[in-house]
Amino acid sequence: MHSTAATDHGIPFRDALHVWTRIALLSFGGPAGQIAVMHRILVDEKKWIGEERFLHALNFCMLLPGPEAQQLAIYIGWLLHRVKGGLVAGLLFVLPGMIAIMALSWLYVLVGQAAPVAALFFGLKAAVVAIVFQAVVRIGARALGHPAKIAIAAAAFLALFLLRVPFPMVILTAGLIGWFAGRAGLPAFAGGGHGHAKPGSLRDEDSALGTEIPDHARRRWRSMALVPLALLAAWLLPVALVVALAPADSAFATIATFFSKLAMLTFGGAYAVLAWVSQAAVDQYHWLSPAEMLDGLGLAESTPGPLIMVTQYVGFLGAYRHPDGLPPLLAGTLGGLLTTWVTFVPCFLWIFAGAPFVERLRSNRALAAALAAITAAVVGVILNLALWFALHYWFGALDEATAGPIRLPLPDIATIDWAALLLSAAALIAIFRFRLGIFTLLGGCALAGLLIRLV
Repeated sequence: MHSTAATDHGIPFRDALHVWTRIALLSFGGPAGQIAVMHRILVDEKKWIGEERFLHALNFCMLLPGPEAQQLAIYIGWLLHRVKGGLVAGLLFVLPGMIAIMALSWLYVLVGQAAPVAALFFGLKAAVVAIVFQAVVRIGARALGHPAKIAIAAAAFLALFLLRVPFPMVILTAGLIGWFAGRAGLPAFAGGGHGHAKPGSLRDEDSALGTEIPDHARRRWRSMALVPLALLAAWLLPVALVVALAPADSAFATIATFFSKLAMLTFGGAYAVLAWVSQAAVDQYHWLSPAEMLDGLGLAESTPGPLIMVTQYVGFLGAYRHPDGLPPLLAGTLGGLLTTWVTFVPCFLWIFAGAPFVERLRSNRALAAALAAITAAVVGVILNLALWFALHYWFGALDEATAGPIRLPLPDIATIDWAALLLSAAALIAIFRFRLGIFTLLGGCALAGLLIRLV
């Protein structure tokens, strides 16, 4: 049996560095796939952390805004090797995707309109539509086990689809409903989380980390506050400088403030927050078109790292098209890097500030109920995103019927793209009926798009 003190686990930092690099390069397929990769390597293969402790860490990360898979990597890295372990695990998790998305953003603005590239993106959009609808079904099957949760999901969808209620308001309202329901002891939103270890899985006491709280989580709160305060400064000082020095109508100032707000409100995973990103970037700031937003999601689906890395592509295009006197490619690169900085630095802040108190947070029933209500609302949010993508892919133009606060999008039947509709139907059948993997689906749809558009 291994020692229970995390400081005596005997895992060299060099070995952890190799493992985090390996996980980063295999982190495809969205949060579910990334968490599965971490579980297979850290629990089943390396036996560094037990099943129950892994799930406890995951539940904590589910309470936080931001990509839960990256935060889980930061948390376990911190457990193993203190602050430097968390920093390395989190940075490596995003680095491959950051490099890939930046390179693909350059390629997109330079040759994206060339016929072969445009044809590939046309096919990728069908795969993205199918993948997002699959996310609705998967999350709904896990999150909507009570009529009250179904009602929350339906209300969230209608609020976004018909009333255009801002995404943060939908999430905040759902969280408050769950919070008060939990405080009142109502069973509707009880539970949530990811359950307990399965029989036969690695026990915590048999893992390298053991069961005890590590020494670096037992220090006085004043000493533990230094790192979160440094991260808070690293996050907000660049934002303050950009806002102070950039022109009033600068895209850089908007990028810094908008994506900082996003970092504080990205509960429910990437698909949920993409509804807000799409609404703002397309309709409010006019940085890109709905079709280009679909292209960006296709790029993020086919590269390693958190799916929310698509925000780098959005920031790149926003700054590229509003360069404030800079060369467009330089402006786009700086805009993309600024987006990535203000999106991911807060993830480290949340973990280093909250990880020592994880057990107290997890035992709070009202907080667990709030999370369960937010997760239910996320189903409605993702359904809204799926329909938004699909309608803009299938139809060349959308009209709008209004009645008081209700605004119903109406597709113009004369602009229907039958090739897009049929390719989407094939992708939906492939992913639901034949359970095709994401990479196979993306590759098959891209090839189909190439054949349809060029032949």
